[in-house]
Amino acid sequence: MKIYTKTGDKGETGLFGGGRVRKDNTRIAAYGEVDELNALIGWVRVANKDSGVDALLQSVQNHLFDLGAVLATPDPRKLEGKGSFDVAGEIEVLEKEIDRMEKDLQPLETFILPGGSELAARLHIARTVCRRTERKVVALSAVESITPDAVIYLNRLSDFLFVLARWSNLKAGVADVAWAKKE
Repeated sequence: MKIYTKTGDKGETGLFGGGRVRKDNTRIAAYGEVDELNALIGWVRVANKDSGVDALLQSVQNHLFDLGAVLATPDPRKLEGKGSFDVAGEIEVLEKEIDRMEKDLQPLETFILPGGSELAARLHIARTVCRRTERKVVALSAVESITPDAVIYLNRLSDFLFVLARWSNLKAGVADVAWAKKE
């Protein structure tokens, strides 16, 4: 199978289960953001040395791939037998991990800037893309029916990425970068 089909050369793309839409369609924008976030999580994993964190991030990548498939399929019946985006348990996993890591962290007393260790900086980039992805999925949900778990999962994932960035700095012995209020 060739990687190029030339079917998108006029600015349209095919949806899973049939139909074609413009490449700037809200649905395409939403699952394109999910794809970018997934790629960034892969980039984060390259800098990560903690096998437990790596397993969590690999699971996140798999869930993001599932979410992309769901968003690329306007007719949920086309996904029957091919997977779903049932992540209620995964949202709970993210919350438990956030709680576990926060026990090691100093309470926030000011805003922090993205940075610190290389891993934390990458996690902050992934967090900001996750927030943008969430906004695109919310925009899609305003015009089409999607699973509400998509927004909840992305919201919790961005919280997880933020706390993981702070926790990674702690484990690396690097301080978070505090915001310096202009006097």
